[in-house]
Amino acid sequence: MNVEILDWPAAQPRVMPLRVAVFVVEQGVPAEIEHDAFDARSRHAAITDASGAVIATGRLLPDGHIGRMAVAAAHRGAGLGSRVLLALIDEARRRGLTEVCLNAQTHACAFYRRHGFVEVGAVYQEAGLPHQAMQRRLEVSAP
Repeated sequence: MNVEILDWPAAQPRVMPLRVAVFVVEQGVPAEIEHDAFDARSRHAAITDASGAVIATGRLLPDGHIGRMAVAAAHRGAGLGSRVLLALIDEARRRGLTEVCLNAQTHACAFYRRHGFVEVGAVYQEAGLPHQAMQRRLEVSAP
Protein backbone atom coordinates (compact mmCIF):
# COMPACT_ATOMS: atom_id res chain seq x y z
CA MET A 1 0.00 0.00 0.00
CA ASN A 2 1.68 3.14 -1.24
CA VAL A 3 0.87 6.70 -0.26
CA GLU A 4 -0.22 8.78 -3.25
CA ILE A 5 -0.03 12.57 -3.25
CA LEU A 6 -2.91 13.98 -5.29
CA ASP A 7 -4.38 17.30 -6.31
CA TRP A 8 -8.05 17.95 -5.49
CA PRO A 9 -9.65 16.88 -8.78
CA ALA A 10 -8.03 13.44 -8.46
CA ALA A 11 -8.47 13.23 -4.67
CA GLN A 12 -12.05 14.42 -4.19
CA PRO A 13 -13.99 11.37 -5.38
CA ARG A 14 -11.55 9.07 -3.62
CA VAL A 15 -11.00 10.69 -0.21
CA MET A 16 -14.41 12.18 0.51
CA PRO A 17 -16.17 8.87 1.32
CA LEU A 18 -13.59 8.24 4.06
CA ARG A 19 -13.69 11.81 5.37
CA VAL A 20 -17.47 11.70 5.57
CA ALA A 21 -17.40 8.31 7.33
CA VAL A 22 -14.85 9.45 9.92
CA PHE A 23 -15.67 13.09 10.53
CA VAL A 24 -19.40 13.37 9.78
CA VAL A 25 -20.72 9.91 10.69
CA GLU A 26 -18.35 8.86 13.50
CA GLN A 27 -17.53 12.23 15.06
CA GLY A 28 -20.64 14.25 14.29
CA VAL A 29 -18.89 17.08 12.45
CA PRO A 30 -21.52 19.01 10.43
CA ALA A 31 -21.39 17.84 6.81
CA GLU A 32 -21.44 21.40 5.51
CA ILE A 33 -18.06 22.21 7.09
CA GLU A 34 -16.27 18.97 6.19
CA HIS A 35 -15.44 20.15 2.66
CA ASP A 36 -14.04 23.67 2.38
CA ALA A 37 -12.32 26.02 -0.05
CA PHE A 38 -8.88 24.88 1.17
CA ASP A 39 -9.35 21.44 -0.42
CA ALA A 40 -8.83 22.80 -3.94
CA ARG A 41 -5.56 24.48 -2.90
CA SER A 42 -4.19 21.50 -0.96
CA ARG A 43 -2.18 18.40 -1.74
CA HIS A 44 -3.93 15.24 -0.53
CA ALA A 45 -2.32 12.01 0.66
CA ALA A 46 -4.21 8.77 0.15
CA ILE A 47 -3.59 5.12 0.94
CA THR A 48 -5.87 2.58 -0.72
CA ASP A 49 -6.72 -1.03 0.04
CA ALA A 50 -6.65 -3.88 -2.49
CA SER A 51 -10.07 -2.86 -3.84
CA GLY A 52 -8.93 0.72 -4.47
CA ALA A 53 -10.91 2.27 -1.60
CA VAL A 54 -9.10 5.02 0.32
CA ILE A 55 -8.46 3.81 3.87
CA ALA A 56 -6.23 6.68 5.09
CA THR A 57 -5.95 10.31 4.05
CA GLY A 58 -4.79 13.79 5.02
CA ARG A 59 -4.08 17.11 3.33
CA LEU A 60 -1.37 19.75 3.21
CA LEU A 61 -2.34 23.38 2.65
CA PRO A 62 0.10 25.69 0.80
CA ASP A 63 1.02 27.39 4.10
CA GLY A 64 2.14 24.12 5.72
CA HIS A 65 -1.03 23.37 7.64
CA ILE A 66 -1.77 19.63 7.82
CA GLY A 67 -5.36 18.57 8.32
CA ARG A 68 -8.21 16.19 7.56
CA MET A 69 -6.15 13.25 8.82
CA ALA A 70 -8.42 10.19 8.80
CA VAL A 71 -7.97 6.41 8.91
CA ALA A 72 -10.82 3.96 8.31
CA ALA A 73 -11.94 2.36 11.59
CA ALA A 74 -11.05 -1.17 10.46
CA HIS A 75 -7.47 -0.10 9.70
CA ARG A 76 -6.58 1.95 12.78
CA GLY A 77 -3.50 0.92 14.72
CA ALA A 78 -1.71 -0.38 11.62
CA GLY A 79 0.56 2.64 11.13
CA LEU A 80 -1.37 4.15 8.22
CA GLY A 81 -1.82 7.51 9.96
CA SER A 82 1.95 7.72 10.43
CA ARG A 83 2.54 6.92 6.78
CA VAL A 84 0.12 9.65 5.66
CA LEU A 85 1.60 12.19 8.08
CA LEU A 86 5.18 11.46 7.01
CA ALA A 87 4.20 11.71 3.33
CA LEU A 88 2.63 15.13 3.97
CA ILE A 89 5.73 16.27 5.87
CA ASP A 90 7.89 15.12 2.95
CA GLU A 91 5.63 17.02 0.55
CA ALA A 92 6.04 20.15 2.70
CA ARG A 93 9.82 19.78 2.50
CA ARG A 94 9.64 19.36 -1.29
CA ARG A 95 7.73 22.63 -1.39
CA GLY A 96 10.46 24.38 0.57
CA LEU A 97 8.51 24.82 3.81
CA THR A 98 10.47 25.04 7.06
CA GLU A 99 7.56 24.34 9.40
CA VAL A 100 4.30 22.43 9.44
CA CYS A 101 1.41 22.91 11.81
CA LEU A 102 -1.90 21.26 12.57
CA ASN A 103 -4.94 21.41 14.83
CA ALA A 104 -5.03 18.04 16.58
CA GLN A 105 -8.03 16.57 18.28
CA THR A 106 -6.74 16.33 21.85
CA HIS A 107 -6.98 12.52 21.96
CA ALA A 108 -4.42 12.44 19.10
CA CYS A 109 -1.80 14.77 20.63
CA ALA A 110 0.45 11.88 21.75
CA PHE A 111 0.46 10.53 18.17
CA TYR A 112 1.63 13.89 16.82
CA ARG A 113 4.19 14.32 19.63
CA ARG A 114 5.76 11.01 18.54
CA HIS A 115 6.25 12.63 15.14
CA GLY A 116 8.03 15.70 16.50
CA PHE A 117 5.10 18.09 16.95
CA VAL A 118 4.79 20.32 20.02
CA GLU A 119 1.72 21.99 21.48
CA VAL A 120 1.20 25.70 20.97
CA GLY A 121 -1.34 27.65 23.02
CA ALA A 122 -4.40 26.43 24.87
CA VAL A 123 -6.96 23.76 24.01
CA TYR A 124 -9.96 25.13 22.11
CA GLN A 125 -13.21 23.85 20.59
CA GLU A 126 -13.61 23.28 16.85
CA ALA A 127 -16.67 21.57 15.34
CA GLY A 128 -17.71 20.69 18.89
CA LEU A 129 -14.48 18.77 19.62
CA PRO A 130 -11.49 19.79 21.77
CA HIS A 131 -8.41 20.64 19.68
CA GLN A 132 -4.80 21.62 20.31
CA ALA A 133 -2.63 23.61 17.89
CA MET A 134 0.70 21.89 17.26
CA GLN A 135 3.74 22.65 15.12
CA ARG A 136 6.96 21.04 13.93
CA ARG A 137 10.06 22.66 12.47
CA LEU A 138 11.41 20.90 9.40
CA GLU A 139 15.05 20.12 8.89
CA VAL A 140 16.45 21.82 5.83
CA SER A 141 18.37 19.35 3.69
CA ALA A 142 21.50 20.40 1.87
CA PRO A 143 21.17 20.73 -1.93
